[in-house]
Amino acid sequence: MSDSDSSEKTEEPTAKKLRKAREDGQVARSNELPAAAVTIAAMLILFMIGGVWVARLTAQFAAGFTIDRKTLDSPNLLPLAFAQQMGDGLLLVLPLLLLTAVVAILASGATGGYLFSVKSFLPDFSKLSLGSGFKRMFGTRAMVELLKSIAKFSLIATVLWILINRHLNELLLMGQMSLEPALEAAGLLIAESALWLSLCLLFIALIDAPYQRYAFIKRMRMTKQEIKDEMKDMEGSPEIKGKIRQRQREMSNARMIQKVKEADVVITNPEHFAVALSYDPAGDGAPILLAKGTDHMAAKIREEAKTHGIEIFSSPPLARAIYFTTKANHSIPEALYFAVAQVLAYVFNLAQIRPGVQPMQRPSPKLPPSMQFDVDGKLINP
Repeated sequence: MSDSDSSEKTEEPTAKKLRKAREDGQVARSNELPAAAVTIAAMLILFMIGGVWVARLTAQFAAGFTIDRKTLDSPNLLPLAFAQQMGDGLLLVLPLLLLTAVVAILASGATGGYLFSVKSFLPDFSKLSLGSGFKRMFGTRAMVELLKSIAKFSLIATVLWILINRHLNELLLMGQMSLEPALEAAGLLIAESALWLSLCLLFIALIDAPYQRYAFIKRMRMTKQEIKDEMKDMEGSPEIKGKIRQRQREMSNARMIQKVKEADVVITNPEHFAVALSYDPAGDGAPILLAKGTDHMAAKIREEAKTHGIEIFSSPPLARAIYFTTKANHSIPEALYFAVAQVLAYVFNLAQIRPGVQPMQRPSPKLPPSMQFDVDGKLINP
């Protein structure tokens, strides 16, 4: 693999990198989606309660231009009257503001979810770099945002220009109407304009939200080397994994050595292989392999057997057959029952021998062809 291939960001970001980016406050965000959602919500609210709201707004407007004689005679009451008018106006628009604020919060988490990151508030001095500044100003992302802003402005300007041309006469006549009809006509015009504006923003948001997700994933892409480094960090380097496996083998071997003292016989090669077997004559099970090993491990098994006075029986073919076919703490294969039974009978006879009694002749176990292995674990007569 060439250096250029390994340095190109062609791989999809891993879950770990996306999680770290989220912790740093980096998520896919579409500014157009909340704007469209707020505009549509406000329009729906105006359509549902617009009649009542406009009537109250008209009354509030009219009351604002009406000043009683008492207030005129006492100019110090004017600030209180203005404050009351502002408070009434705020209470009138407060439900609309609260509902649109809730919609804005809900829509802001639609693309990247809700996130609070302290790192987003911390100063990033890397942004003070002149090179980074030029890259942000003239990079691909900046060009895309510029084109998007131009397209958005052009679309909204075109729609508003069409609406103004359609209602130009109505706009000119509003100046000649009384207050209430003028407000009613303005309300209808605002509602229609809001409808078309919200549709424009919705169209823009439906394009922008998937693009922001695509652009974010593209920015988060990783090189093949980054993927490898992350895997090493998660799973550990090969050297560490090798040491762990070595330690596990050492612990397993130590446990096997401790079990040799429970064996009835150790069958050897006599140098390269050693297997320790245990058998309960009163039970119904087959002989169990307690420990096995080659070379250095085999020597340790033999030493442990001598320490505890366990009979060591030399039978290279049988030792290899048990070693290659049986796992530790498992029963020997059925094909080896007869050969192992001969060895165990000989060992038990030695334990019961008395002075003047002829010992049992040492057996030479015969193995079936399917159990005859060489030192590499290959069948001699396949």
